[in-house]
Amino acid sequence: MHHSAIAPKRPLLFHVTLSENPPLSLPIPLTPSLAARWHPRSASSFFSCRGDGDALAAARLHRSAPPGSATAGCGGCCLSDVKVRGIVAKDVDVATLGNLCVDIVLNVPALPPPSKEERRAYMEELSASPPDKRYWEAGGNCNTAIGAARLGLNCTAIGHVGNEIYGKFLVDVLQDEGIHMVGINEDANVDNSSASYETLLCWVLVDPLQRHGFCSRADFRKEPAFSWMNKLSAEVKLAITRSKILFCNGYGFDELLPDLITSALDYAVEVGTSIFFDPGPRGKSLSKGTPEERRALRKILEMSDVLLLTSDEAESLTGINDPILAGQELLKQGVRMKWVVIKMGTRGSIIITGSSISCAPAFKVNVVDTVGCGDSFGAAIAYGFIHNIPLMNTLALANAVGAATAMGCGAGRNVAKLDQAIELMKASNLNEDDKFWNLVLGEKKDSCEISILSKMVINGKSAQVNRVPLRKVVSELLPELEPARSKSSVTF
Repeated sequence: MHHSAIAPKRPLLFHVTLSENPPLSLPIPLTPSLAARWHPRSASSFFSCRGDGDALAAARLHRSAPPGSATAGCGGCCLSDVKVRGIVAKDVDVATLGNLCVDIVLNVPALPPPSKEERRAYMEELSASPPDKRYWEAGGNCNTAIGAARLGLNCTAIGHVGNEIYGKFLVDVLQDEGIHMVGINEDANVDNSSASYETLLCWVLVDPLQRHGFCSRADFRKEPAFSWMNKLSAEVKLAITRSKILFCNGYGFDELLPDLITSALDYAVEVGTSIFFDPGPRGKSLSKGTPEERRALRKILEMSDVLLLTSDEAESLTGINDPILAGQELLKQGVRMKWVVIKMGTRGSIIITGSSISCAPAFKVNVVDTVGCGDSFGAAIAYGFIHNIPLMNTLALANAVGAATAMGCGAGRNVAKLDQAIELMKASNLNEDDKFWNLVLGEKKDSCEISILSKMVINGKSAQVNRVPLRKVVSELLPELEPARSKSSVTF
């Protein structure tokens, strides 16, 4: 089991630097009151995000902090209160921004009608009474956070949930997975019993042919569901500061104002936190949306370190139907872009950098449900990025995690566990299709270094393509993943 973030058995430590030359690093245990702020005891404490100027000032000390560190502070209290200049290491691997929702997964005889008004009536009929709890599941960015936590990463979910039964359910799920939550709401003038404060529900409807339809109240609003949020709290800024990666997706725009999202990204850049962005299906509508949405999308594409998207989504953003050329175009547009990751479904995936193209065929599995596959795939990409794993190894792990998730039903608590992904990689059942990959690579073989994952035992170059044997990749990954496997078996 993953350890709970609620009741650690040992004190948390901040490493602080005193004003010595050279610096002197000392472990400072949190006092009980401060530890309680980091590990709230009740769900209601997640929804209070008050801070003061000291915390914000402390968070801005990153400018003089060494790389990989951040300034200590927590809401209305920070280490500057004890007359120390605090420097906190980036001890959170991934923080997700927004898109915390509860999926209600139902089998239906037919998907919702296309008409907006008919779909709205359909949803209101479904939501007239709460469905049985066995149909509830954590959704949205929870899938990414849970997938990352199951790979041994330390995760924080930044977002908003209400204090009704759905919000408490979501908080409990995240806590059980060892994921800390930071409420994004500032002291806003909003009635916490109103509909605009409630946890966002997404109705995931599955017809007899296993096709999916999605429906939520955000579909019928002209403004984001939580448009009353317009400012980042001190706690949110601190959570971003402590994180190595801030993970965002296009569905975050259904909840949060574009300006609030871009302010979070601005702050991430300011404090040295890498930005991952998965536009999802919303990327196309955002590119044709309001001026604020279009401006925010352009900025995210410029500011992201890693972009994750399907080949169709890459085409919708660039107008280029060749996935590699589209990825290279997006790479050029990004000021900070390091990787563009193209998801090719059952074919596999590609990582495009400024100097290389890495291709990995997918693993063959019996697909039960594809919901959450892309989210868990993205979590594994984050794992490879953080641990500086070779690109091909990162793709192999991500493909295995995504495929293992597809073997289950639904997302949330059903996303893949690490052992399932490892077993797939060991089985080495790749969906190899040289004809397809030759078509995709086309005449690009002379433009940069190209590698492709293969079951071939011999590693070497053939026709300008470096074939990387899966056996070699797995032998390198297993020792790398061992700490994560050990962590998942420890109960705190």
